[in-house]
Amino acid sequence: MSDTTTAAEIRPGLYIDGEWSTGSGAGTEEVRSPWDGELLATVPIASAAEVDRAVAAAARAAREPLPPYRRFEVLSGAAAIIEARAEEFARTIVAESGKPLRDARGEVTRAVQTLRLCGEEAKRLVGETVPFDATPGAESKVGFTLAVPTGPVCAITPFNAPLNQINHKVPTAIAAGCPAVLKPAEATPLSAIALVEALVEAGLPAGYLHLVLGPGETVGEQLLQDERFAAYSFTGSVAVGRHIRRTVGLRKTLLELGNSAANVVHVDADLPRAATAIARSAFAFSGQLCISAQRAIVHADVAAEFVGLLAERVGELRVGDPALEDTDVGPMIDDGAAARAEEAVARAVREGATLVAGGGRDGRLFQPTVLTGVGPEMGIACEEAFAPVLAVMTYSTLEEAVEIANATRYGLQAAVFTETIDVAFHLAARIVVGGVMVNEGSQFRIDQMPFGGVKDSGVGREGVRYAIEEFTDQRLVAFDLRRPAGAGA
Repeated sequence: MSDTTTAAEIRPGLYIDGEWSTGSGAGTEEVRSPWDGELLATVPIASAAEVDRAVAAAARAAREPLPPYRRFEVLSGAAAIIEARAEEFARTIVAESGKPLRDARGEVTRAVQTLRLCGEEAKRLVGETVPFDATPGAESKVGFTLAVPTGPVCAITPFNAPLNQINHKVPTAIAAGCPAVLKPAEATPLSAIALVEALVEAGLPAGYLHLVLGPGETVGEQLLQDERFAAYSFTGSVAVGRHIRRTVGLRKTLLELGNSAANVVHVDADLPRAATAIARSAFAFSGQLCISAQRAIVHADVAAEFVGLLAERVGELRVGDPALEDTDVGPMIDDGAAARAEEAVARAVREGATLVAGGGRDGRLFQPTVLTGVGPEMGIACEEAFAPVLAVMTYSTLEEAVEIANATRYGLQAAVFTETIDVAFHLAARIVVGGVMVNEGSQFRIDQMPFGGVKDSGVGREGVRYAIEEFTDQRLVAFDLRRPAGAGA
């Protein structure tokens, strides 16, 4: 962080009440490439007064929600703008996050789809009639519910999907009729700036979206302390999620937190299919995804064959410059993340695990790593690695597989590989998570499906329609009707 950069060098990065600015002197942050450290931009940090002004403007806008057709026009318009500039958005994601180019392009494609889904859902917000006359004594009553915007939304987003993670918070809030204040991750503000620019260009009026940049300890904390927010949407660590719940009290919170995704490979699984899917799920974006495969729980009778196939898949992965077309695994987000991955693997080996593949580190590049001989009690099995590390564990009975899968405080998403529908249903009903993928890696997600966890993985559900429902309140309206004069007996 630096506050010596001149104003002329600072990119306008704050968007408050319809105006872009370079800040009022609260300091700046440098945005650097995780790959080579290149300085990409210098952005302003929002001052306390700027944060307050953003929240005040959002609260004012909340009194006059945009009509649904305007929400649709803005969101679908922003989707068209991003689609037309897809390569530019993808290159921005690569530069600031280190995500490989193919994956970044996929994120942009999903972002366009998510915006379009938000626009469509904005036109479908409805209530329902309530059958008062089904209750004796209430025959004269007629009632219905309205889906009303909950109020200003605070959105705090992570680095690992710097464009589309925002789309599950800000456009969903806009679709629900809620103004939003966005604070993106410090490492990846440029995708957020580009998205806000697209929404503004698409005609979003002043007051309905505000962008503030800066550290969680200051800017983020001020947002949490502001009682004008009706709801918070956050993706990040369990520790911060717990802090948010303690701080904001009874207000709505949508929290997507950590995970240690289990991928169960049963004895009858298509092993080549499972190995390919799990390798992709474990090592995409260097494992820095909350639903990355972290544990492969494999039936003992096929474990050796599966590990051999997995090692082949891992050996085919290309590790290096994320801007190249054929790179599969790029750098981790920073040196600290790579060092933590290195220590987690070293600790697992000390505890008795065997290193089958990978384990090496070159700066922020951490080689895709496979460990066998992992027990449920090891840290690599029960805590979130958030790194390109896959722990292989074995089981003999389905009950044992369930016990191992559930032996963690997390419960976001899991996967099951089997050719038997009875086995798939049995495991899906017993693994305690928010979602179970069958014959697909735990990383699978499309943007219209409900997405969220149980236990320490969070509360609430993302996924376009589900997030929009989180940002609306059901308001009951009831009438007591009298028989009009002249209506007869």
